[in-house]
Amino acid sequence: MAVASVAWLTEKEGGRKSGPPTAPVYAATCVFALGSDSEVQPGWPATGDALSILLQAVSTAANGSGTYKVDFLARDLARPLLHVGADVLVMEGPTVVARAVILEVTGSPEQRT
Repeated sequence: MAVASVAWLTEKEGGRKSGPPTAPVYAATCVFALGSDSEVQPGWPATGDALSILLQAVSTAANGSGTYKVDFLARDLARPLLHVGADVLVMEGPTVVARAVILEVTGSPEQRT
């Protein structure tokens, strides 16, 4: 559905203790950062509307950050939020483990609407 630049948080920043995932496809939950959600929604991002996200590395640096293919289990729910520049917080439970910025939305225009 998309291509994103993904930056994994370090353990000191609250990210994964084991470091970036090494599986071919990583599944987690995510929330799209929309405006000032953090200011108006108590407990955000953990209380945000979460979607299941799939990340597959295309190219990575030694710290795991890099370019990833992005897909969602509920594509129809993600589609209206998905655009170049969208800010996505990748989460494990209530913890943000990575930040992604959408670089490209893939697929035909019919698939994106």
